[in-house]
Amino acid sequence: MNDRDAVDAIIGQWAAVRPDLDTRAMEVFGRIYRLARMMGDRMEKAYARFGISRGEFDVLATLRRAGEPYTLSPRQLSATLMLTTGGMTGRLDKLERAGLLRRSPDPHDRRGLQVTLTDEGLRLIDEAVGAGLAVQTEALTAAFDTERAEELAGLLRELLAGTARAGQEGEAA
Repeated sequence: MNDRDAVDAIIGQWAAVRPDLDTRAMEVFGRIYRLARMMGDRMEKAYARFGISRGEFDVLATLRRAGEPYTLSPRQLSATLMLTTGGMTGRLDKLERAGLLRRSPDPHDRRGLQVTLTDEGLRLIDEAVGAGLAVQTEALTAAFDTERAEELAGLLRELLAGTARAGQEGEAA
């Protein structure tokens, strides 16, 4: 496939005004950024059919992945989702009002709470995750066969790990 895209146009502009620059990283990360934005919008639409946002999906999916009894503390949820407690509280409030989860005292910590999926929350997240995966699969299979998709997943895993290492090394310097 040799279709030029918006990133190619940007790279061409940089080459014209700064031919000394090596723009390979810009080509990769520019496309990753655009892809993430595009798929984020598609995922938001997929989850909207269920009356939830991507952020609310993330809360419900995190509880679902925890396995039975689908319960975590707000602190565990915040850490997993990299959210402040204030941001988490707003999401939990909305999801609790919708009957998708419930908060209750933690039997092991008098000061703590636990958050649990309701039966309705479990039903909804199981449907929503299927709908979201269908959107992602459609996009992936439109561009790649299984072998190339696996290769891309491996390359992105390596890029993510390398980027994380480089960030840690940069912080230590």
